[in-house]
Amino acid sequence: MRRIIYLMLIIAIGMSGLLAKDYYLYVAAESEDEVALIRFDGKTAHVEKRIPVGVWPLEIEGPHGLSVSPDGEYWYLSMAHGMPYGHLYKYKTGSDEMVDRVELGLFPATMGISNATGLLYIVNFNLHGSHSESSTVSIVDPDEMIEIDRVETGIMPHGSRLLNNGLKHYSVAMMSGTLYEIDAMSMEVTRTLSTEPKMKSMSNHMSHNMKKMDHSKMNMGSNKKDSMAKMNHKMPPEKPTWVYPHPKDDRLYVVNNGTHNVVEVDVKKWAVTRTFKTDKGPYNCEVTNDGKYLVITYKSAAKTGVWDLSTGKEIAKFNNTRKVTHGVSISPDSRYAFVSVEGVGKEPGAVEVFDLKTLKPVAIAEIGKQAGGIAFWKMAD
Repeated sequence: MRRIIYLMLIIAIGMSGLLAKDYYLYVAAESEDEVALIRFDGKTAHVEKRIPVGVWPLEIEGPHGLSVSPDGEYWYLSMAHGMPYGHLYKYKTGSDEMVDRVELGLFPATMGISNATGLLYIVNFNLHGSHSESSTVSIVDPDEMIEIDRVETGIMPHGSRLLNNGLKHYSVAMMSGTLYEIDAMSMEVTRTLSTEPKMKSMSNHMSHNMKKMDHSKMNMGSNKKDSMAKMNHKMPPEKPTWVYPHPKDDRLYVVNNGTHNVVEVDVKKWAVTRTFKTDKGPYNCEVTNDGKYLVITYKSAAKTGVWDLSTGKEIAKFNNTRKVTHGVSISPDSRYAFVSVEGVGKEPGAVEVFDLKTLKPVAIAEIGKQAGGIAFWKMAD
């Protein structure tokens, strides 16, 4: 009998070991020129490594956006500040050694890699430029680290994300109040859409006719809303900062930082179908892989919200441990949301972990100042 109990105990311990997972992700500290590798073991978040980045030891170069290659072999970092242009850096996961870098536009920011083309698409936020001039999306071959094209979009583009099938790229332009769709194959803008909750008939008409226009000869700032922004030098009230696709690729979620809402866009109809009224200053968002939850960071409110997409209701809201909530990355198993929080002044940044099953905060790891860009690397037994 004792032998049976002993064997059962061994099996139970072995099974618990098989079920336990470690979650790894990279987080940029923009005011430290540093990237932290975080490991979460299901209970505690650990800073496994602090990785110095950049090439100017006496200057703050501003690491901003992060992305990990689909095979998990490399991670990519946008370095925002330059003379005057920023760079895209490539690092090897594991060793975290820099492999190469390529110069891009003014203030390169967020990025994504297409599962269809293998190319990397990164917005040039152009924080240093005029708030009335359109900017671009750089398209980079991440193997050779060569910029192969630039596509003009709107004023201060941000939130660079692709459909899961890799065929369409989406970004939003803060000063234009517009969502842009780029065909990943043709590398052309195919549709635009105002991000305001209630669409005007003129905006809809213009958006659906974008496909029929010659994009090689078109100034993408020439649509009505961009033209008004240029003439009046006024920021549209929506100030969209982020876009994220649903796992089924049939919907997009666009964060309107200025009007405190997130709009759901039907990709096929190319129209806003739902509006989620949020807390103050929503900034980033991400959808769980199971399509159940939308997690939104509220930058101005220093909170994080969890929304049930089936009901359109917010089911949980967490107070972050410090001010200025920034980015979110959800584990592939849809279990945990990892949120970067910048902090204020000399206060260290942090990565906070929220359990999406129990809807409770579970861990925190402090990193360098102004924690921002965040990207999931892997789960390991």
